[in-house]
Amino acid sequence: MNHTHHEHMFRRRFWISLALTLPVLAFSPTLQRWLGYNLPEFPGSRFVGPVFAVIVFIVGGVPFLRMAASELQEGTPGMMTLISLAITVAFGYSAFALFSPGEGSFFWEMATLIDVMLLGHWLEMRSVRQASGALDELAQLMPDTAERVTDDGDTEEVPVTQLAEGDVVLVRPGASVPADGEVVEGHSAVNEAMITGESKPVDKDPGAEVIGGTINGEGSLRVRVTAAGDETALAGIMRLVEEAQSSKSETQRLADRAAAWLFYIAVGAAALTALGWILATGFNIAVLTRVVTVLVIACPHALGLAIPLVVAISTALGARSGILIRDRIALEEARAVDTVIFDKTGTLTEGRFGVVGMAAAGDWSEEDALAWAAALESDSEHPIAQGIRV
Repeated sequence: MNHTHHEHMFRRRFWISLALTLPVLAFSPTLQRWLGYNLPEFPGSRFVGPVFAVIVFIVGGVPFLRMAASELQEGTPGMMTLISLAITVAFGYSAFALFSPGEGSFFWEMATLIDVMLLGHWLEMRSVRQASGALDELAQLMPDTAERVTDDGDTEEVPVTQLAEGDVVLVRPGASVPADGEVVEGHSAVNEAMITGESKPVDKDPGAEVIGGTINGEGSLRVRVTAAGDETALAGIMRLVEEAQSSKSETQRLADRAAAWLFYIAVGAAALTALGWILATGFNIAVLTRVVTVLVIACPHALGLAIPLVVAISTALGARSGILIRDRIALEEARAVDTVIFDKTGTLTEGRFGVVGMAAAGDWSEEDALAWAAALESDSEHPIAQGIRV
């Protein structure tokens, strides 16, 4: 299942669970007592909240149970195991207490806990999807087809996926270079801003190297392919982005380790609670209530929501700003950066030319001068000519 499907799943389950939680809260005796209101009673009214809570457990809790099962199979209990432990114990005890007069339940606590955790994971998956947008934009730089030169000198249109090392391709003016290669014939200037950030096109003569995905200028080039498909420089950049999305920062790893320790601590604290109260008062329903309370409180609500929120904000801001992060540890360590050095002014540009000011000489008006300049450059593919026309 990809990140988009994960995001849609968590989003759908969150909104459904949130809507189902409202009657759970409204019919909760505890909340009615705290907030000082009373809903009218009717036959079966005491079962309204529990019934909706059961649906919330099924709709919103099942994904966490499945992920907890994977953690336990791998022998690495963590956040999902903690969440599952809390909601399962709360659900089981509440179902028991529902038919035990005088005992309180944890239905509303369980439902809100599920909502909070669904929200956190939805935000995390959304941040990954937004960061993946940069990956999609990179993929779009590579053309779908290429003009391969045949043995008799003609050209044939073939999918880029069929190109192999040693093939010669024709790159027409304004077209994207279909693969990494070496110019064997022709002269042109290639826009490599997508790789270098430099807006000025780079002249290419026979023997020069070109990078797949860059944009050819006004001349035709014949290029011998040296790397195609997954071996191109652009494909390597895309792999780095994918690795960054799957990597974890030190803070996230610390949170995972804390969740694992917290699982054992919670179970241990619950066992000590049970032992202590049984020795002091003997086994009764109050002991079970206190044990369940310990396990529910141990679930890290803030930890489960704060980490995804931090990831969501940082990766989304980076993606919108066109920043490709190699790994999240580097992003985390960037907080210590106090000096940024740029090797050339082209790195600070947007990768395209444009007119920012005008000055007309003699009797010329600025409007007439611009109109004549645009007319003279109307048929030119030169990047400066394109900047004037725009």
